[in-house]
Amino acid sequence: MEGIIVIDKPKGMTSHDCVFKLRKILRTKKIGHTGTLDPEVTGVLPMCVGRATKVVEYLTASSKTYEGEVTFGRSTTTEDAWGEGVEEREVTETFTREKIETVFESLTGTIVQTPPMYSAVKVNGKRLYEYARNGESVERPSREVTIEKLEIIGEDLTGSFPTVRFRVTCSKGTYVRTLAVMMGEALGYPAHMSYLRRIGSGAFTEEDCVTLEELSKAAEEGTVDKYFLSIEKALSHLPKWTINDTLAKKVKNGAVLLRPEEISIDTPLWLVLNEEGKLLALYKHHETKEGKIKPAKIIDIS
Repeated sequence: MEGIIVIDKPKGMTSHDCVFKLRKILRTKKIGHTGTLDPEVTGVLPMCVGRATKVVEYLTASSKTYEGEVTFGRSTTTEDAWGEGVEEREVTETFTREKIETVFESLTGTIVQTPPMYSAVKVNGKRLYEYARNGESVERPSREVTIEKLEIIGEDLTGSFPTVRFRVTCSKGTYVRTLAVMMGEALGYPAHMSYLRRIGSGAFTEEDCVTLEELSKAAEEGTVDKYFLSIEKALSHLPKWTINDTLAKKVKNGAVLLRPEEISIDTPLWLVLNEEGKLLALYKHHETKEGKIKPAKIIDIS
């Protein structure tokens, strides 16, 4: 039992809750998720099962796409709709779509974010939300993230607390609720994220999703295999190098090899496949031996 199962994470469950539930359904402990979603956030959550747990770090690092909503005029302790209110100030000016688009353009590309206090970022060995729950204040480390695409998908700019629905594709480590706050700051008003759903994670989309209820039923019927997706699909965004059986034996043993001509010196990481298309390993350039390559992760040791 191995591969990727893409869960449609329900509202009210943590990512770890989903891991626990899936372990019970599949009756296996070797499961890991590929990027935390807050309890109130729904959507695409790829879960690695069996041998696929070896590639969790590479899936976690992939870009994510979300559909969300920002509400202007109110801010909260958690930067989303489920925290306590901090500031409320009715929007007295008229927001136009053009004005929102200008703000979105300014937030596209590499930006600097400060993680919210209610987050799992560690400072001095303690998570920020632990400080927040104890009423303690601590300096938070800012970091660069990449907003690859940010677009309006709907808006209600009337009333005292206007809202804008948006779609964003962003790098690992991006806090979309902090992005919503930044939208408000750019317009001179408090703001918070009032809705969020992840619709894409790396190579996976909502079309790949299955609910925990559907999986539980399939497990009872003995048909759960149909929901497993391949490790190769999960890493399809990486370049590929197909090798013969002789070389495959060396790769499985973790051999340092000469860099093949088809792999560019500018390619940081790539898949090594056998002639049947099965993933054997991920390779990278050797740090100290020029012209050589070495395993980043060996997947198949059979």
